[in-house]
Amino acid sequence: MSTVASPTSADLFEVHGTTSPASDAERAELLAAPRFGTVFTDHMARITYSQEDGWHHRRVEPYGPLQLDPATSVLHYAQEIFEGLKAYRHPDDSIWTFRPQSNAARFARSAHRLALPVLPEADFLGAIEALVRTDAAWVPAGEEKSLYLRPFMYASESFLGVRPSLEAEFLVIASPVGPYFAGGVRPVAIWVDQQLHRAGAGGTGDAKCGGNYAASLLPQQNAYAKGFEQVCFLDASTKTYLEELGGMNVVVVHADGSVVTPPVAGSILEGVTRSSILQLVADAGHEVSERPIALAELKAGLADGSVTEVFACGTAAVITPIGRLASDDFDLTVGDGTAGPVTTRTRAELTDIQYGRATDRHGWLHRIA
Repeated sequence: MSTVASPTSADLFEVHGTTSPASDAERAELLAAPRFGTVFTDHMARITYSQEDGWHHRRVEPYGPLQLDPATSVLHYAQEIFEGLKAYRHPDDSIWTFRPQSNAARFARSAHRLALPVLPEADFLGAIEALVRTDAAWVPAGEEKSLYLRPFMYASESFLGVRPSLEAEFLVIASPVGPYFAGGVRPVAIWVDQQLHRAGAGGTGDAKCGGNYAASLLPQQNAYAKGFEQVCFLDASTKTYLEELGGMNVVVVHADGSVVTPPVAGSILEGVTRSSILQLVADAGHEVSERPIALAELKAGLADGSVTEVFACGTAAVITPIGRLASDDFDLTVGDGTAGPVTTRTRAELTDIQYGRATDRHGWLHRIA
């Protein structure tokens, strides 16, 4: 059964409304064809932390620039984390999020790994609820449209010294979005980088922090230059096993129906969409395993037909079929280059749940308004 937000979870947030909100006409124009992460709502939610007072000053305030001292810790030591989730408008005009408690738990794990103060789940959910209720008119309706939510935290103490910050700011901003990839849902071409790596054992690969994404940008840039939409990384230790894309997990489907994905063993982000997909394909009767996948094994499977589908998954893109995998020494088509039946069926089932078109049998949905 879907969960309904606590009536008091957002009540601790003072709402300071903007004096210059977008007009109905301006907002309607922006919602007609939203581009990912380029347009933002009128407000943002915010909570302040200090060692003396803990988490305090919960508020919703006008969206706007942040003022940072040049010595602010995050600018020098990269203590910051973030999350990504979406709010969906259902056919009855209600607004829901998808498994936000899982995002809150991962946010707490990321905070611990980056030596930031852990934000309680109630504050994480309350901030999202307070912001979305304030800017409910910004939640678009329609296929593949949603309100992307970006909770983040940064070390805000002004000092130059290598130690954890004693102050932090937590914010949530929101952006109406359509499909993640230009042109909508379609098979994408992936470059497998066999030299550069996103993360390594014992590092921060399983935390959602900006440094991991910064490490992926040069390989991503190189992949773009070669005509590919995304890059897939290998493990840093042996350079032989698949890990993940720059911002998405990877899943392999075999001809016998079995589904395999690399294990989250410290260097791979544990995706909320990933875990949901594994549950859905298991529900559909597929054998599911989380184990290391050697690049050589994948190449052989694509060549002999024992691997029929490969897809990437994450909050932003949901499920994206992969039609081509290439590197310096190979160039292989996945199946016939189109989205396979498991990819297509699983994506449809997941989005039907998220948008309220199918029964939420696992209780993943959380009502906001």
